[in-house]
Amino acid sequence: MILLGACWEKVAVLLRIYLAGNITIESGTTIVSDWRATGRQGRLAFAMLVGEHLRPVTRDELADELWPIDPPPSRDRALSAVISKLRSLLDAEGLTGIEINSQFGAYQLRLPGNAWIDIAAATGSIDRAEGALRGGAYREAWPLAQISCHIARRPFLSGEEGAWTVRTRRDLESVQIRAHECLAEIYIRNGEPANAVRHARLAIDLEPFRETAHQLLMRAHSATGNRAEALRAYETCRALLEEELGVSPGEQMDAYYRSILYQFDNESGQ
Repeated sequence: MILLGACWEKVAVLLRIYLAGNITIESGTTIVSDWRATGRQGRLAFAMLVGEHLRPVTRDELADELWPIDPPPSRDRALSAVISKLRSLLDAEGLTGIEINSQFGAYQLRLPGNAWIDIAAATGSIDRAEGALRGGAYREAWPLAQISCHIARRPFLSGEEGAWTVRTRRDLESVQIRAHECLAEIYIRNGEPANAVRHARLAIDLEPFRETAHQLLMRAHSATGNRAEALRAYETCRALLEEELGVSPGEQMDAYYRSILYQFDNESGQ
């Protein structure tokens, strides 16, 4: 087993914002998770302004996200009302560190410099985890990959289908796949192949055509000593790629298959 400190290390921040799962603001003892005062549009507007807080979001962008279908007769007036309700909620909760500025037909959310945002943390953590793995520091990579996996697997704005929401949801799924692959690699290196099999399969479930995940599954099965299952994993991948995409597995995966087949044949002949 990998023995490490808790992956949810506490960092001294003034503000934590969770967008995956139930949208929540934590500031000291103040917790905001009830968005009834702003309605669905206020909750969604807040999420988009947080996610894009490094740049101004135009009124048109925001309105298109809130009303992708059947916009209200006076869209600008309706958007202003949403932002007004959102500002009132933030003021009522005493969240003085969060400000919604408006100028030149755009809104921008101002946050404290050390604010923590979960979906940004997920992306940053998986980047660092992959970097640690490339450097051979798999024990350092483990908590970072766990953080990414736990955040990215949470539902993101369920029921919303605006362009920004769909794009962000797709980005989080990509982070989740990378985290599962990273964890599979870590568990292979740490001598825990059963855990590696589980994470490789989870990555394949999310992206069936991802060869790197299939190769990790092959390696994980091989690490358990079950080379027959590793060969079966290759055949499953090959059939899927050929039937659905009309392509064959890449050279790296094919070479790994041949190496396992060679070992399997040698063992069978003994």
